[in-house]
Amino acid sequence: NMVISQTDSSVYQYLPVSNNIPSMSEGRAHQAFEEYISNKCCYSSAPVREGVITNMESFNTYRYRLETFTESRSTKWSEEPYTGQHVDAGIQCPPGPWEIAAQPPSYFTDYKETIRVPYTSSVKKVCSGCNGSRQRPDNESCDKCDYRGHEKCSSCSGSGFHKCDTCDGKGQLLVFISLEVKWSTEKDDYVAQDSSGLRQEKLGKISGKEVFKDAQITVYPVMGFPDVSVAQASERLIRDHQVKYTKDSRILQQRQTIELITITRVNYTWKEKSYVYYVYGNELKVNADDYPATCCCSVM
Repeated sequence: NMVISQTDSSVYQYLPVSNNIPSMSEGRAHQAFEEYISNKCCYSSAPVREGVITNMESFNTYRYRLETFTESRSTKWSEEPYTGQHVDAGIQCPPGPWEIAAQPPSYFTDYKETIRVPYTSSVKKVCSGCNGSRQRPDNESCDKCDYRGHEKCSSCSGSGFHKCDTCDGKGQLLVFISLEVKWSTEKDDYVAQDSSGLRQEKLGKISGKEVFKDAQITVYPVMGFPDVSVAQASERLIRDHQVKYTKDSRILQQRQTIELITITRVNYTWKEKSYVYYVYGNELKVNADDYPATCCCSVM
């Protein structure tokens, strides 16, 4: 847990209250190891059953995560079959992309919305797909009614010909400007170096104990954190996000978290040789790259 104090309008201080890291018992480490090996179809369980733990070391590292929730907008011309919809082009000046109201369902939830821009709709008299003929360009006949249009075929409405897909047989198109609004979460992580020997990429999909969380329109860099590299990463990533995500979009909300990730390195012997495995994260994931019995399957 951490006490948060605001010293001025741009800096927060993060003061550690407790830095105690509970050690994992041999029994819990062995159980996690056993569960991991049981899910490996080609791993023999002999090293788990017969191996002897000789040493266990606890390590910790911090993961800093910055999430920036952005909104971007783009416009394009669109068209649809004209069936009598309201036409409003020229009535008044259309609003700009950022003048149209749009709200995301919630923060940090990716979502897209397409909005028809007011005062841009007009009728295109001749469909480009059929040149106003209402039929497909290849004049393809309908084979569901023996090309005669009898029995009011549902495919061609008794005309004997397929409708133009572009204008749906109407011969005219409504053209207008569409606004596409995109909300997305941009995320960057920094994991502090540790001396456990576990490769950092193994920590990408696990969670740790959350020791700090802050969310607001613009977050401030952490200062006074026990691990200086975390504070430095916070400052760098916040600066990078401000530069990167304000060029063609706008920032609606930012969220930063710091997690304490526990790592336990377990040394064990089997058949007079030494090996190691790691138990890490809230999920108690296991990594055992040098597991000595990995080929118990036979190929038929």
